[in-house]
Amino acid sequence: MPKNVITLVLAAALFVALLPGTIRTVHAATLSRLSDTMSNQSASAASSHVLKFTVSTGINAAGQTIVLTFPSDFNFTSKNISTVSFTHGASTGTENTETLSASPSVTAWGAAFSSTNNLVLTLTAPTGGVGAAVLAPHDKVIITYNATHSFNPSVSGSYVIAINANSDTGNITVPIIDNNQVAVSADIDQTLSFSVSNSSIGFGILDPAANHFATADTTGAAIEPTAAHTISISTNAASGYSVALSGDTLTSGINTITAIPGSVAQPLTPGTEQFGIRAAVASGTGTVSAPFNGSAGSYGFGSSSLNSQPFCNASGSPATAVYNVNYAANITSATETGSYITTLTYVATSNF
Repeated sequence: MPKNVITLVLAAALFVALLPGTIRTVHAATLSRLSDTMSNQSASAASSHVLKFTVSTGINAAGQTIVLTFPSDFNFTSKNISTVSFTHGASTGTENTETLSASPSVTAWGAAFSSTNNLVLTLTAPTGGVGAAVLAPHDKVIITYNATHSFNPSVSGSYVIAINANSDTGNITVPIIDNNQVAVSADIDQTLSFSVSNSSIGFGILDPAANHFATADTTGAAIEPTAAHTISISTNAASGYSVALSGDTLTSGINTITAIPGSVAQPLTPGTEQFGIRAAVASGTGTVSAPFNGSAGSYGFGSSSLNSQPFCNASGSPATAVYNVNYAANITSATETGSYITTLTYVATSNF
């Protein structure tokens, strides 16, 4: 049978962060703990930047600035200030988020791109020097560019981002590689499990006065049991499973018990020759095919000889079910004596 193939594509992003083993080169004067965490370090890819550093002297006077300068190979041509955020604080979780506008005011920092491809970002302190909160000495600063209109260099290599915060200076080196994605593939084989709980069932002695039902102990019963046997099936096939039935009605030499005809289940009638099957879903997902899908006391077989007759099925994956299967037989007073037998074959198939 064919197999179901699943391909997983995982994007493995490399990050520059302040962790052991992280590739980071810092040439610091008075700025410390510098890093740039990127969402994608592939050449020419769009990537966000989360730039972090700790100032030494702080910024608390009008006109003082923080200036970020990216190398000429980056491209922020269409970027605007709405895609940038700026926070600072003494420790993680206590950062203050500053409002950015085209010009500084009492409550807002001025923010403007300049230079070719918007490679320079200048943040200018509020006119009162404060804004949301004082940017104090030893504050941690976080400046975030989202990935919109933020493109990496087209050539792999190491690139240095320069930072000047009120004369506190430092550099961050970020790596750009040809491709930081790894395509991972895996094949999952088809699974199909199928079982019939009893391979031999029987009616015992038939008489025309009452309905008769097959049982697993072969003695038969006058009351319909829960099941003569069960069918269990499970598959991971994309379109579920189907079960087909082949075989003949009960036969003794040249004599047969008339199979219940037609495409729908029919009520049992004592004193009339009848042989039929009824099935129902006991658990799981599935549908019984006509004429085997009658309610209690209604059975079907279709014709005296079946060849791959649809019996039950389910669509979708995964599909698992247990079916209760019952058999009924009735005779007339003129039905020929003999030992009547039949062998029925159920075949399960996974569907793709």
